[in-house]
Amino acid sequence: MALLDFFKKKTQPDAGATPVLPKDVYAQSTLNLIDTIAPTALKIGSREIELGEKLVRTFYTISYPRYLSDSWFAPIINLDKVLDVSIFIHPIETERALRGFQKKVAEVQSQINEREAKGLVRDPLLDTAYQDIESLRDSLQQAQEKLFDVGLYLALYGDSKDEIDKTEGSIHSTLDAKLVYTKPALFQQEQGFRSCLPLGTDELLVNSKLNSAPLSSIFPFVSFDLTSDRGILYGINRHNSSLIIFDRFSLENYNSVIFAKSGSGKSYATKLEILRSLMFGTNVIVIDPEREYEQLSEATGGRSFHISLSSEHHINPFDLPPVKEDEDPRDVLRSNIINLVGLFRLMLSGLTPEEDAIIDRAISETYALKDITGDADFTGATPPLLSDFEQVLMGMEGSEKLVERLSKYTKGTWSGFLNQPTNIDINQQFVVFSVRDMEDELKPVAMYIVTHYIWNAVRHEIKKRLLIIDEAWWMMKSDDTASFLYSMAKRGRKYYLGVCTITQDVEDFLKSPYGRPILTNSSLQLLLKQSPTTINVLQETFNLTDEEKFLLLEAGVGEGLFFAGLKHVAIKIVASYTEDQIITSDPSQLLAIKQEKERHATEQK
Repeated sequence: MALLDFFKKKTQPDAGATPVLPKDVYAQSTLNLIDTIAPTALKIGSREIELGEKLVRTFYTISYPRYLSDSWFAPIINLDKVLDVSIFIHPIETERALRGFQKKVAEVQSQINEREAKGLVRDPLLDTAYQDIESLRDSLQQAQEKLFDVGLYLALYGDSKDEIDKTEGSIHSTLDAKLVYTKPALFQQEQGFRSCLPLGTDELLVNSKLNSAPLSSIFPFVSFDLTSDRGILYGINRHNSSLIIFDRFSLENYNSVIFAKSGSGKSYATKLEILRSLMFGTNVIVIDPEREYEQLSEATGGRSFHISLSSEHHINPFDLPPVKEDEDPRDVLRSNIINLVGLFRLMLSGLTPEEDAIIDRAISETYALKDITGDADFTGATPPLLSDFEQVLMGMEGSEKLVERLSKYTKGTWSGFLNQPTNIDINQQFVVFSVRDMEDELKPVAMYIVTHYIWNAVRHEIKKRLLIIDEAWWMMKSDDTASFLYSMAKRGRKYYLGVCTITQDVEDFLKSPYGRPILTNSSLQLLLKQSPTTINVLQETFNLTDEEKFLLLEAGVGEGLFFAGLKHVAIKIVASYTEDQIITSDPSQLLAIKQEKERHATEQK
């Protein structure tokens, strides 16, 4: 009879009778937790166990070296493989341990005396063993140490025997280098597997005697840590909830790169770093393409400059930095002329070799008109304007087309942007250059001029500075601007400058011939949530594991990977309520803050 028919028949109530449900049928219909978590099939072999479609192999440690260094087990704990680790610690009564040591001391002493009686050369192994036993016995008697029977078992999981063999070989090579030797649990895989389950039962009973000091070195709860004695708080380590406190100015260079898709929290993270860096006296300069940093500038007493065609703020690209005592005026002037040639190459959409030479000569003659040459210190001299350069260029042979292309910057719609003396001062702790209102065609030119002006200021006076270039892909669109950015990243350390480049167009950034060199010259990297279209490029560039790849795809706002030197951890960026109110970019929060300010102002009236 089928179970269902049996169940129906037995539960069908008789006329005038109380229905009864048989206990055995009810028991058969229940589902236990063990049935839920148990594999579909189980096959126990001599070297491994087949758990459904997975294989598991257990092995145990059999011996340890004389000394165990701290965190020697960390490489196994942090191994990027699926494995279970089980550590059984059985305390041994000190009185019983001392009796055993007394007997062992007598045995070793007897062997030493026997060798002396036979006239044999002393055995260093016996002498060392005698000293170690006596030293440990003294520590036990003084209650400085305790003795334990310790079992250390590992269970490896894989989809095939080859995969497990490869993982086992990797673990063996790591442990053998530390003189820790292991063996597979041959014909004891069932007991070994059960010993590695979270049941607390040691069925293998393969133990080694360890005292307190070496036992503490097996502490399993270790993970990469990025906490230093000084620096700012970047976020929380998602591996172990420790604080990621780091000082970028303690590394070999002070540069950083942030890659993230739109809305993942890259500007939020940057503004949080700015706010905390200001508290430690760092001067911060930001090139802001979307006017996201103005509120932070106002809250911290900084200064904002709006760079646009109709702006009242101007930067003269012909400005020269003051010549310092250890500098040659010829070198300073030559460097500035080279940068200006790059600027004109960008403004005029490229130059032929002949045009390049004409521009170079015209710049030198323009400076000479203002008595600025490399033969004397030109500090304090009035620099020429773009219109002066145009006059010189007009008098040169073969420059007709160049003058025609340049006219839009001196007489046309764009003349108000470049052809003016500099009227800004960045002698503030926090300065923001906003280029949001600049036409897209001119944004690379504007960012180049601003960075060139900042670089001259940086070279003039050495301070602890941080330069933030948001949406740096604008500068990577041209080789000249990308080359200048790379030069700043490479040379900034000499002037105590850290350059932070931020971009959401990862592929465009890395495709530039200067993208990877900039990345190589950045000791800090922050990867936040990524889109599926760019994740493969990042995985290849940063050598990410599949787990880290999926972490970046599924990360929430403000979550990702933080790289510092050779270490990297999963990070979650957190801010206090006050910090959040100052740095937020969320439109709903900004609107609420604005309404609260208006309401407060109305109440004051």
